Amino acid sequence: MVDFSLWDIVRNLLLALRWTVVLSLIAFAGGGAVGMLLLVIRLARLPGAQRGVMLYVQLFQGTPLLMQLFLAYFGIALFGIETSAWVAASMALILYTSAYLTEIWRGCVNAIPAGQWEASASLAMNLREQLLHVILPQAGRIAVAPTVGFAVQVVKGTALASVIGFVELTKAGSMIANATFRPFLVFSCVGLLYFALCYPISLWSRRLERRLDHARR
Repeated sequence: MVDFSLWDIVRNLLLALRWTVVLSLIAFAGGGAVGMLLLVIRLARLPGAQRGVMLYVQLFQGTPLLMQLFLAYFGIALFGIETSAWVAASMALILYTSAYLTEIWRGCVNAIPAGQWEASASLAMNLREQLLHVILPQAGRIAVAPTVGFAVQVVKGTALASVIGFVELTKAGSMIANATFRPFLVFSCVGLLYFALCYPISLWSRRLERRLDHARR
């Protein structure tokens, strides 16, 4: 048993918290880029594109993130490619995040009245011009609140990366609890740190939603 003071526990957890934040940012930025690409592909109505994107979304939404992390970490090794927990966790979370974001944004695009599409088409705009100048600016206002709200799920999802050895907040908490035999204290601190990270995001999401609702009225 290692004799850790409360400050030692919190200090080590704070050091691990930065990797939770970095992994969350990578997942959200990468997932956002892939999600936007999938959304554009779906809206382009290319042959088979809608069905392909729909299968992609159903695959990553319909399977546990834990399983996706295992497959990313151990599955790539089957092809003779060595991968680190960093790469596997980032890849799995990017794909998982992109599946949800593309559906969130698709719903926001569908909320735009059909007349907006028809009016922009009557001005001889192509799809790229319609999206850039008419549809996405309006859909973006609707998408802000649910997108920010989903960021909380991404942050909490990073905790599952601990199962493949990625040392983020949850993994660090488990290691410290095993060393100190004080799991209740350690995981209480872990829970408080997750709350301190996620609550401001949730609060911001609700405020954005209220502000945008007020602006639309």
